[in-house]
Amino acid sequence: MPTTDETRRQFLDYFVRNGHREVASSSLVPAGDPTLLFTNAGMNQFKDVFLGREQRDYTRATTSQKCVRAGGKHNDLENVGRTARHLTFFEMLGNFSFGDYFKADAIRFAWDLMVKVYKLDVNRLWFTVFEGDEAVPADDEAAKLWVKVGAKPERVLRFGKKDNFWSMGDTGPCGPCSEIHYFRGEDMPKNVAELVNAPGDDTMEIWNLVFMQYDRDTNGKLAPLPAPSVDTGAGLERLSSVLQKVSTVYDIDSFQTIMKTIADRGGRRYGGDMDDELDTAMRVLCDHARSSTFLISDGVIPSNEGRGYVLRRIIRRAIRFGRKLPNPVLLSQLVDSVIASMSNAYPELRQRRQAVLATLGAEEERFSRTLTTGMERVGQLLDEIRARGERSISGEEVFRLYDTYGIPIDLIAEMAEEEGVTLDREGFETMMADARAKAKASSKFQSSTDAATFAHVAGKVGPIEFVGYEKFVDVPASVKAILIDGKEHDVLHHGSEGDVVITPTPFYAESGGQIGDAGTLEWSGGRATVLDTQKPVGELVVSRVRVDEGHLAHGTTVRATVPMPTRLDTTANHTATHLLHKALKDVLGETVQQAGSLVAPDRLRFDYTYHQPLTDDQIKAIEDLVNEKIRENVEVTKTILPIADAKKSGAVAMFGEKYGDRVRIVAAGDWSREFCGGCHVNRTGDIGVFKIVSDRSLAAGVRRMEALTGRGALEYFQNLDESAHEVQQQLNIRLAELPAYVRSLQERQKQLEREVKQLRMKAAGATPAEDKSVDVNGVKLIARRADDISGGDLRNLADELRSKIKSGVVVLGSATDGKVTLLTAVTKDLVDRIPANSLIQKLAPIVGGKGGGKADLAQAGGKDPDKLDDALESAPDALRELLAVVAGS
Repeated sequence: MPTTDETRRQFLDYFVRNGHREVASSSLVPAGDPTLLFTNAGMNQFKDVFLGREQRDYTRATTSQKCVRAGGKHNDLENVGRTARHLTFFEMLGNFSFGDYFKADAIRFAWDLMVKVYKLDVNRLWFTVFEGDEAVPADDEAAKLWVKVGAKPERVLRFGKKDNFWSMGDTGPCGPCSEIHYFRGEDMPKNVAELVNAPGDDTMEIWNLVFMQYDRDTNGKLAPLPAPSVDTGAGLERLSSVLQKVSTVYDIDSFQTIMKTIADRGGRRYGGDMDDELDTAMRVLCDHARSSTFLISDGVIPSNEGRGYVLRRIIRRAIRFGRKLPNPVLLSQLVDSVIASMSNAYPELRQRRQAVLATLGAEEERFSRTLTTGMERVGQLLDEIRARGERSISGEEVFRLYDTYGIPIDLIAEMAEEEGVTLDREGFETMMADARAKAKASSKFQSSTDAATFAHVAGKVGPIEFVGYEKFVDVPASVKAILIDGKEHDVLHHGSEGDVVITPTPFYAESGGQIGDAGTLEWSGGRATVLDTQKPVGELVVSRVRVDEGHLAHGTTVRATVPMPTRLDTTANHTATHLLHKALKDVLGETVQQAGSLVAPDRLRFDYTYHQPLTDDQIKAIEDLVNEKIRENVEVTKTILPIADAKKSGAVAMFGEKYGDRVRIVAAGDWSREFCGGCHVNRTGDIGVFKIVSDRSLAAGVRRMEALTGRGALEYFQNLDESAHEVQQQLNIRLAELPAYVRSLQERQKQLEREVKQLRMKAAGATPAEDKSVDVNGVKLIARRADDISGGDLRNLADELRSKIKSGVVVLGSATDGKVTLLTAVTKDLVDRIPANSLIQKLAPIVGGKGGGKADLAQAGGKDPDKLDDALESAPDALRELLAVVAGS
């Protein structure tokens, strides 16, 4: 029986022997495709090729693509661990034809590989084709081809659009597909057609062949594609489970190292029972360890939106299931097992090990704190519900606990059940459905409007020559296309804006963090401002243009200019970004990974992964190292290499970028070496000087550093000097004495603040004759206002007053900066009769707020300080109501 690695290799080698180019898996973060949350199919990296927006030097390809389906349209997350085949992370084997071969060869290849290479039993194989409908004829051709290669006619089945028709979207390429299914059962009489595409895992799909033969227009009309293509996908894990003759994907060899680690750490052997909760927990941990390791390795960081939110859900779901085992298991404990089982195919996992461990460790620690805080919050809510005389938590409250605090629904239910309180699950599910709908909408990020129009323009104008590396002032160029509001025009009139294509162009289209170029176009009788430059499809360079003088016509010869200061400042900032990246790794460690960047003429910004604030010494070391490389004035070389050679050279790929077969490498001496198509200086000394101006947390585990170079840095130093000189004159001291003088002022201010605080506390704690406690049905009550006192000091004051009255109730209110704090405190002998949290709920609405807490101490916030006196005056009545309730019961 072949191992999973061998199955992958056999697939790729088979298609290489049959004239296909083996293409490496792309990142799980789709490059240049804002419509996708994660790479979820083998064809994602070839989407522009299928759409005709991109040309490659091959027409046949084969890949083993890493994929994640855990958000947006393809969300398998809740099924993972509970079925034999659902995974969030998997590999998709595929072969592709870009206008080369079609159905006959695709079916022949599939039969040959399944039957002759993998030696699958033909009597267990089923083949499905499209049955046709009113719009699309039945795929009789595919059915006949299956029989021709050796399938029995009765094993070729027909299904409708749901199972056997594929489309890229509402418009564009689409066509019928043909699936291969395999009967896995032991009882051959049950190997029947009725099990194909039926519930259960006895007969399972293992390969899908998509035949792109139609183009659907905006009216839904189908027209034959001039060059039909093929896109196939076979799940490696499913195929391996068939070839290894095991029951589920969790039993294949590549999962066993991970499962053994889970068993060893969890104190329990895996039983393989699909209905056993602990076996389910072990499967969840195994899958989620794979997906989180690969996602973090590809640059995804846990956060509260988009891809990061999906990763956070995966990690937190794993933590919850890991706690069910006899000994809790964390994903960070499984990373080495994932690397051991997957690094032969994906060696980058070994390089990213420390980053993965650090990210998972930080998220697990954060969620542990969240659970502790969340359980406290559930307890407070249950107290409030009892105080209101209710026995159910509303769907809105359950959702808030789940969504805001990250508390698992079953934990909420468990704590509520112990207190005899039920959950409004229907209301919760309604709010969850709304949240999923919002997440699905946001997962699309942005729509690629007018892509078809730009693709048409790209086909007409051909390749655009970019000359802006060396020539960027008065570059002669010809206007090849003008688009206004998505439609082609011959003229762009005075005062109008439109998208203009020129060639050659000195304008750099935004990519690699470098913003799109701005500048000017000039021609006889006219002038225009270039506002921005982008690449909407493929290699088409489009500039956004506003005509300031005259009219710009198609075919006009123009002089295109990027202002020299702009280009020089941009190149300095871009090369400095590379130097900063390398310096961060040298100072903080190789676990640092780029998470985004911005290169503009006036500044640079670099987002990177790191789990704690930098010290002043670390920032200085990074800054010093970059400036040291600037002073060395080493040559910055730019070379074009095949991508395989570029990777072998140790060059670092830039975050979120898509690369072709040949790539440009920018190297600063032998120190920094990166993939990059951007504009750079010729020698590091051209940068001048480098100054870090800020470093802050951007998200959990991600930081943002901003810096200046050259003219921007000089202006920054000059402004600092002016400010320092002004302060020096006002204080009449020498500049060198300024830090010590400021420290002395700060100490004096702190001392004065302490004195003011003591005076306020003393005044608030005094008990003048007219402000003694009042008697409310035999209970002492002090209701007092103490403005400009913090919540902590208010609690201290409450403790002091409780001690004074021995037995009774204290109500305090404070107004500070337009906000109200109310506090209720009850002595221990009265908490059963007068819960502080019940009293606060009666008073808080008066000041426009709400609150909660425990029976002895509760607090509320409010928005209406003008009503604070009313709230304090209402304290006796509120106390009487509570006492009456107790007396009545």
